[in-house]
Amino acid sequence: MSARETVLGAVRAALGRPRPDPAAVAAEARALLADPDAIRPSLPLPDPAAAFAARVVSPKVGATLDRIGDLQELPGAVRRYLAGHELPHALTLQPDPALWRLDWTGFELREAARPDEAAALGRARWGIAETGSLVFHSGPETAVLNHFLALHHLVALRVADILPHLEDYAAVAGPAPRNLNLITGASGTTDIEGSYVRGAHGPAFLHVVLVGAPLP
Repeated sequence: MSARETVLGAVRAALGRPRPDPAAVAAEARALLADPDAIRPSLPLPDPAAAFAARVVSPKVGATLDRIGDLQELPGAVRRYLAGHELPHALTLQPDPALWRLDWTGFELREAARPDEAAALGRARWGIAETGSLVFHSGPETAVLNHFLALHHLVALRVADILPHLEDYAAVAGPAPRNLNLITGASGTTDIEGSYVRGAHGPAFLHVVLVGAPLP
């Protein structure tokens, strides 16, 4: 039997089966959702912040990480990162009053990223420990293009805003924003001859600065 005949036979068999009872499907779904902990993966570490930190620097995500105790230390953390990559002290800063109130002496700041922007800094609304993802809602204090135009995307995230699993975000998300972005690692693709290329559709580097009690 040829491969085509095998596929056609499988399709005919599937079409000949009776449709599942919708009520039975709904009951099965309710049973699964009744105990989420029984079906969702466990975190590698019990503390969500520690699990997020481990996940975000894992090879699958490929970001870098820094930790500071208070938001006032953020300019110093950014200065360290830029110096480590031999970049000038210039960046696009998310139009968030909490960020603009910090002491950026010695920096050249812009609110809107340029197409050739080297670095952009913003604040994530939440982090997801399970996947190492960052959640951004569009709005007056969050310019969406700032997440995608710069070569280096720097993100401040409060330890208190790290959630264990994606469905935990769904429970606290509130009204849907006009634009929602979940960012997991730097931009990458294997579309070109199967070779992995970073920065093809966005930043080539993602750097997360955790703000809060220092982690071990």
